Amino acid sequence: MRPENVEMMKARARNIALTVAYDGTNYHGFQRQTPPVVAVQNVLERALREVCGETVELAAAGRTDTGVHAYGQVVNFFTDGRIPTERLPRAVNGLLPPDIVVTGAWEAEREFSARHSATGKAYVYRLEQCTAPNPFTRNYAWQIFHPLDLEAMRAALAMLVGTHDYSSFRAAGGAPMSPVRTLDEIRLTEEGSGRISCYLHGNGFLYHMVRNIMSTVVNVGLGRISVERFGEIFDALDRRFASPTAPACGLYLLSVDYDERKDMTL
Repeated sequence: MRPENVEMMKARARNIALTVAYDGTNYHGFQRQTPPVVAVQNVLERALREVCGETVELAAAGRTDTGVHAYGQVVNFFTDGRIPTERLPRAVNGLLPPDIVVTGAWEAEREFSARHSATGKAYVYRLEQCTAPNPFTRNYAWQIFHPLDLEAMRAALAMLVGTHDYSSFRAAGGAPMSPVRTLDEIRLTEEGSGRISCYLHGNGFLYHMVRNIMSTVVNVGLGRISVERFGEIFDALDRRFASPTAPACGLYLLSVDYDERKDMTL
């Protein structure tokens, strides 16, 4: 939501929250961009404007990057529109392209903010072990062409659970903020046919944090970095020692937690 429009938007009668799923392949991230560049927010606000009969500005739980996907992005907006919330998803979806879908809607409290009210988030990062490139999953998983030592990867990931300074995995030159976060669960799961997923849940994530963790732990799985070296990189609190950022295509915003709506998983 543009800062100069916050008061005008909040003067409206209703605060509506939505859960949104999207394939990020064709979009320049979620956050609104200046045309001709198109982001998910541009497309979603345009559809909501038609349904609500007024300009709509969204606030989002996460500003996913170009090529990043979402199962459970959460947004909110203020409107004087009278459409019942139970009818809103169907009305909006009729105006959206097939790679963006509103999956739920509810009337939120006045003070609710999709971004600032969030108490936690869950991400999934998908890998695929391949002998040759798979054209059908190239936009939805990081394809790895060598065997991965999953037990070594799990040992490295276990070091990250808890409350820590994650400076080694933050984006270089990112916005100034505390690098201390709490990750309470990380699971690396084999899903069959070479597919692997890594689930991470925490109270918040730094910019590029998941992708930088995944790039470094994949190098553990490939034998390029030992588990012990991974621990040294983590303890160094220096982004220069971790691996280059993993591809965006494997990352999915799975769900967002709120005190009044604990489970936003779809």
